[in-house]
Amino acid sequence: MKVCIAEKPSVAKDIANVIGANQRKDGYYEGNGYQVTWTFGHFCTLKEPHDYTERWKSWRLEDLPMIPSSFGIKLIDNPGAVRQFGVIEHLIQACEEVINCGDAGQEGELIQRWVLLKAKCAVPVKRLWISSLTEQAIREGFEKLKDSEQYNNLYAAGSARAIGDWLLGMNATRLFTKKFGQGKVVLSIGRVQTPTLALIVQRQKEIDAFVSEEYWELKTIYRETEFTATIDRMRSAEKANKGLAYLLQHDFEITSFEKKEAKEGNPRLFDLTSLQVEANKKYGYSAEDTLKHIQNLYEKKFVTYPRVDTTYLSEDLHPKIEGIMRELTYYAQYTASILEKPIPKSKTVFDDKKVTDHHAIIPTGVLPNHISQDEKRIYDLIVRRFIAAFYPECKVSNTTVLGKVGQVEFKATGKQILEPGWRAVYANDASAKKEAADEEKVMPNFEVGETGPHEPRVHQGKTTPPKAYTEATLLRAMETAGRQVEDEEMRELLKDNGIGRPSTRANIIETLFKRRYIEKKKKNIFATQTGMDLIDTIQNELLKSAELTGNWERKLRLIEKGEYEMETFKQELIQMVVDLTQEVKSNRTRAITIAEEVPVEKEEKLKKEAKPKEPKEEISIETLTCPKCKQHLLKKGKTAYGCANFQVCGFKIPFEFLGKKLTDKNVFDLLSKGKTTKIKGLQIPGNPETIDAKLIMNGEFNFEVGS
Repeated sequence: MKVCIAEKPSVAKDIANVIGANQRKDGYYEGNGYQVTWTFGHFCTLKEPHDYTERWKSWRLEDLPMIPSSFGIKLIDNPGAVRQFGVIEHLIQACEEVINCGDAGQEGELIQRWVLLKAKCAVPVKRLWISSLTEQAIREGFEKLKDSEQYNNLYAAGSARAIGDWLLGMNATRLFTKKFGQGKVVLSIGRVQTPTLALIVQRQKEIDAFVSEEYWELKTIYRETEFTATIDRMRSAEKANKGLAYLLQHDFEITSFEKKEAKEGNPRLFDLTSLQVEANKKYGYSAEDTLKHIQNLYEKKFVTYPRVDTTYLSEDLHPKIEGIMRELTYYAQYTASILEKPIPKSKTVFDDKKVTDHHAIIPTGVLPNHISQDEKRIYDLIVRRFIAAFYPECKVSNTTVLGKVGQVEFKATGKQILEPGWRAVYANDASAKKEAADEEKVMPNFEVGETGPHEPRVHQGKTTPPKAYTEATLLRAMETAGRQVEDEEMRELLKDNGIGRPSTRANIIETLFKRRYIEKKKKNIFATQTGMDLIDTIQNELLKSAELTGNWERKLRLIEKGEYEMETFKQELIQMVVDLTQEVKSNRTRAITIAEEVPVEKEEKLKKEAKPKEPKEEISIETLTCPKCKQHLLKKGKTAYGCANFQVCGFKIPFEFLGKKLTDKNVFDLLSKGKTTKIKGLQIPGNPETIDAKLIMNGEFNFEVGS
């Protein structure tokens, strides 16, 4: 019997249908010589500090740094996961071969390998490696199963990442919390989240420090075309008016007229980050929302694997493109012209050197049905980008005109779209239409040497501060380790040094929101005072430098390619944690508190108080980790606080229990101590009298009344 292990029940069902394992059993499918079972995400996790020694259970500065002699894994504390793992363990012990059908990426490899390790798998392991969940892709994948050893480097990189995050996250969070935190405030530090926060704080400081200055420019209109003087902006109105008086004494003369035809390259196919950027710009979707929608589309077989960081396709996909185009019947008006000729094999689309585990995100050709409005929008973005990649380039005419008035030189530029090419795919798109209209500026033909009257004027303006980050621009900054890069080719080269991976960036941004280190105003992201204070407290550049974090990311990718040793990476991080601990322990920087903002109108009253009260400590439930799965943060719903991964984990604390509304303090006590202080007036079902009692969270993570 061969045991297939998928990453979730829905994928296991798809695989079972294709390979003929049609009998439903308890926790798996069976048939045709196969047993198909599943995990639901992470079943195993790295051991926590207290699993190594009881001493590390308490947060004490003197116990830092915590460096385990070797890292171990354990099952997550979740009854459903424990039960399903028992099924997997039983099947593995009785089979002749295991087929790892986990998500075909670094995280998927790590999830499966840890399960196999925990289950003490001793039989040969094969790897199903596919880019979509269509029946054809699964069938082809089973015909070309790989040896598990081919992915040892991928597993090593995943392990190194997890260990690196543990070493830095566990030690630095305890270190900064105990050294600089006050009360029950936890100062969360992470290998990726801290440099990301540092980028936002740096931008915030630039905005806060910005002082707007007035400036004056000379402009003139000649033959209905506006020209701007090429001299430096002037800092006084007096100087500008003198310039204007000079211009009024002379005619305008054309000194150069240049018209060049050029081609605008097609937009690249989507990787996850560029899709998240586009969805944020066009629809305001958060990175996390876009990831959720694209993951759903992938699991429904409508698009290929989404957690990718390449915008290229592998060359062996070229023969399949025509078939996919023909299936996209909803978009026949756009695909018809492509299908009239052979599909071009452009190097900007097909390049094996730019593809590692997976290719760019494209439609599978399976037409979607029963999908939400949000999923439709994401699907439409992907399909149009896919079609546009195979259209002719857009032909434009760029015009540059130089002129002078006396000794003052002027310049004007224009652009005309001659042949829309790929822009035709977006012809009915309102935002794309507006963008094209804003770009296009058709100019008359000028003759060098021609002169004539003109209408000069003084333009007064103000310098503007740097723009706050949006999720779109923050994702781009994470991808390029904070560098401003517009060029697609250069961005592609910098990806190896980006902060985090495409699959984790959305989660990092969400974590910063949940920790209250950043906040959103409309589309813009700003650092909170706590976020600013935290970054200011960190003296160590390694912790907050986007470039240095990008360098770690590059090493993880080298481990993936077999060009760097996992052990070396681990030792470098251990040394960094040791140095950081010594440095922070001797630091005398001020403590950080999280205080509630005081409304402006109440400030006067507070000043008059003779005896100032201690600021009330804010209790933020959403910064706490779920006590049941210990994997996800808690989230506020409509009627309860629950695990962010509630559908799998199932943990929640209702806002109202036994007729009483629970305060945030009650909830916090339940989570931190397992019980509340005595609550008055609890209504026990069937008992007409109310009682005063404590609420207790039992070992099953349910709530009961206690004395």
